[in-house]
Amino acid sequence: MEICALAAFSFWGFHIDQGRITKILFGIGTPLLIAIFWGTFISPKATFPVTVPVRIVLQFIIFALAAAALYFSDKSLLAFIFGVVVLIEMILMYSVVDNPNSN
Repeated sequence: MEICALAAFSFWGFHIDQGRITKILFGIGTPLLIAIFWGTFISPKATFPVTVPVRIVLQFIIFALAAAALYFSDKSLLAFIFGVVVLIEMILMYSVVDNPNSN
């Protein structure tokens, strides 16, 4: 999901209605900034790890912004599919709780 989000931000950046330099800056810069943010706060080996509830909120914001980037790049069906897959993945990932009493 993270790689797809970075690709969505890159696609959006390269498809904005601006000059070539701006497209390059947004097409490369936006995913780079998101990747740095992800590695700093959200990744399993984050420099500054956050609590699980904060991580869930941050992931949701980044994925929602990625879906919005696809939507505003005239890829509304892809944005919808991405959003649904992200929701399913996050629900499954965070609903599985390690129960110490289970075998």
